[in-house]
Formats: sequence, structure tokens, C-alpha cells
Amino acid sequence: MELVSSSRSVLSSCNRLVAPSTSRTASAAARRHGKSLVCVLGGDTNGEFKIGKRAALALFFATPTLSLAFSAHSKTKTINPYDERRLLQQNKKIQEANRAPDDFPNFIREGFQVKVVTPDNYITRDSGLIYEDVKVGTGDCPKDGQQVIFHYVGYNESGRRIDSTYIQGSPAKIRLGNKSLVPGFEEGIRDMKPGGKRRLIIPPELGPPVGPSTFFSAKQFEVFDVELLSVQDCQRRTIAFYSDVVCT
Repeated sequence: MELVSSSRSVLSSCNRLVAPSTSRTASAAARRHGKSLVCVLGGDTNGEFKIGKRAALALFFATPTLSLAFSAHSKTKTINPYDERRLLQQNKKIQEANRAPDDFPNFIREGFQVKVVTPDNYITRDSGLIYEDVKVGTGDCPKDGQQVIFHYVGYNESGRRIDSTYIQGSPAKIRLGNKSLVPGFEEGIRDMKPGGKRRLIIPPELGPPVGPSTFFSAKQFEVFDVELLSVQDCQRRTIAFYSDVVCT
């Protein structure tokens, strides 16, 4: 690699090196001398000194212009279509091993970026929530203060089941509007109708909190298959000094 002819920055680096070393007027030039880079001092100093390979490379990579070029090149990296197909096939095998549903969505990770691969019938909202209506129910959608009774099955990105009310043997009962549900889950169930079934793909920003004290250990997409069974009205009941909420 020809370091001298590649950039003016090497010459400026020579000037920075010789400037503090002399009080007389001096200038610098850079040229090749064997396997070393030579800074030749002009003016009345009439001298030269050599910079070894390591120092030359340090000067080369310390140059702001070249640093910007290298960083810009690294930022333009994209996923090769062949690699994407390979990742899709690899993820599918993992999902099959985890006994995920046949039409389970696929997730391709590239650093902090995640590409969600779904059929065309999925809908993506401005919030980032992705969903598919498997079955549309009938009746009115639930409102704040009402209680929703529903079944669900939760999965992680690899299709592993993480929770299920079907296995627990009883549906979940939650009142809307008091932040008892994961934000993405509550958004997804609000416009469902009783008897409806929906698949929710919840992004990390709408998902549950993460950490050692929680069920989730990392920020990732969560998938929930939800079946809304019924919606109940709730009212507060007070008996003497006792007060509670009754939903029927």
C-alpha cells in the first residue's frame, strides 16, 4: 500500500511532528525510502527522520478524512439476499423444533435491527404493533373500566411457547384502562369483539419490562395468539367499610 501518495494527510502529520521540535522556520515533505516512510525537513534545518511501518499506519488511520471514509463504508453494510434466505431457513428449523404454529412469523436480526417477515394479510400500525385477525367476533369492543375475559398463548421470536392460559385451565380476566396489561397487548385487544381471534406481534417498545426480576430476559418481539371470550361491565360495590368492584 502506497502511504505517501494516498493522502495529503501524511504530509500534514509530518508537519505536526516537526513543528514542536524546532524554533526556526521549517517545512516538511513525505517520501518513500525502502520499507519506511521518510519525513524530509526543508528550510534551514536540512534534516530528515524516518517513521516505521507502525507509526506510518497510525498516521494513516488517524487522519480524519480517511476515518470518515472507513466509518461511512461500515454504515452502508446491508444484508445479502442469500444470507437472508439462509437465516429464514435456519429460523424455520428452530421454530419447527419448538413446535411453533405453521404460519408463525419469522424474525431476521442484523445487529439492533429486526426485520419481521409475515404474509401480506398482516397489518402494521403506526405504533409498531403488527396483527392478523384469524376470526372476527361480534358485538361491541371493550372500553376502559370493563373487564375482558380471554385466552392467550405467548411465544418468543424462536417460536417457543412461554405462557398459555389454555394449559393453566382458566382464562385471564383483566379490567382495561388501569395499565394491567402490556401496552401492545392492550392496544391489540381493545378493538377486538367477543368471539374473535387475533395474532399480535408486539415490538419491544410496546412489550413487557425486562430484567432479572421479570419473566422476560431480553428485549425482543413477542407473539400472542388471543381469543376474546366476553366483555363484562363493572361497578363498585360498598358494604359498610368494605368496598370492591364487581363485574358481570
